[in-house]
Amino acid sequence: MKRGRVNIAAKCQTFGPTKSRAKRQKIGQGVSTSLGHAEDWGNLPHHIVLHIFQYLSLVDRARASSVCRCWNDVFHIPELWRCFEFELNQPATSYLRSTHPDLIQQIIKRHAQHLQYVSFKVDSCTESAEAACNILSQLVNCTIKTLGLISTARPSFMDVSQSHFVSALTVVFVNSKSLSSIKIDDTPVDDPSLKVLVANNSDTLKLLKMSSCPHVSPAGILCVADQCHGLRELALNYHLLSDELLLALSSERHVHLEHLRIDVVSENPGQTQFHSIKKSSWDALIRHSPQVNIVMYFFLYEEEFEPFFREETPVTHLYFGRAVSKDMLGRIGLNCPRLVELVVCANGLEPLDEELIRIAERCKSLTAIGLGECEVTCSGFMEFVKMCGGRLSQLSIMEEVLIPDNSYSMEQIHSEVSKHLGRIWFPDMMPTW
Repeated sequence: MKRGRVNIAAKCQTFGPTKSRAKRQKIGQGVSTSLGHAEDWGNLPHHIVLHIFQYLSLVDRARASSVCRCWNDVFHIPELWRCFEFELNQPATSYLRSTHPDLIQQIIKRHAQHLQYVSFKVDSCTESAEAACNILSQLVNCTIKTLGLISTARPSFMDVSQSHFVSALTVVFVNSKSLSSIKIDDTPVDDPSLKVLVANNSDTLKLLKMSSCPHVSPAGILCVADQCHGLRELALNYHLLSDELLLALSSERHVHLEHLRIDVVSENPGQTQFHSIKKSSWDALIRHSPQVNIVMYFFLYEEEFEPFFREETPVTHLYFGRAVSKDMLGRIGLNCPRLVELVVCANGLEPLDEELIRIAERCKSLTAIGLGECEVTCSGFMEFVKMCGGRLSQLSIMEEVLIPDNSYSMEQIHSEVSKHLGRIWFPDMMPTW
């Protein structure tokens, strides 16, 4: 058989052993007709091969490109290289696949100018992060629009020399000039490199995610907010949040902010001092961007929550990764009227009935709640559900959270909650493994 030739009708006969012979032949004829009776795959129109290639992995595309000259030509069509993910993993320490070094060099040589939506996925090895930096430093003729640096395990970019990382990143910032989305969490990016970003991409930048970037100061992120008036999404650590930043995001020149994510993490347990944000600064942001989602992730110890939610705070999504006190949950009920989603991984051994009922009363937009290692009486839980009603689209409560009392048993909870939600509901079960 000649290379690149396939008998399509014969291939179609393998579709199913239960089909009649006549039906299989009909299917084969239909496929041949749809391809213009062309059984030579090498003669397929470029646009059809291109469509097929878009569903293949990079390795499969590279193998297919060796079938014939036509397929090799399609392999190098710029449209196939606009979106690309470099997977950089060390075979000795990772089970994840990796982009072959020879293929990387071919991409840099022939397709760097075509790359627009680029991400780097690296494992926990420093060598992988350094390889990503080496590639970035070679993208001098690029027009990248989105850039993502993703650590699949431990943040290995933090182990790279800061000068090496910043130098490589600056190459992209200087040469692209049309960056709209940047995700550089857990990296050694610093204030000077952000100034380079702003100087070359201030008119196009719409999304910036840079949580856990210890070399960036509040002044550095403020520079971005002051100059990038099209910024719609921002993710950062709490230590970078300031009244000045919120006011800059609220200026008349700035577009409406759509999403603000704030990670509140204790770097030195028991020793970190968290500052407060003025209510007037929050109010200015909401007046300017009334539909903004403000998401806060907390990874603190109970004694570190003191500065938070003492005044009204327009947070919409709250996630607590560690134990949170009853007092803190009470403050949320009093001072978070825009709350949409609340997830509490753990609390103490005191029932949270009053706190949940207060949240149901004051947080009229609440549609999702999740409770882990907490305690709530069945009566208190039912009162909460009745007050929220069908607006609770997500209700994730571990069965161990609910404490049976004189009013409700565990058997009654299922039917009563389902009735008020307007759908079948069961508490979540703890895995037994």
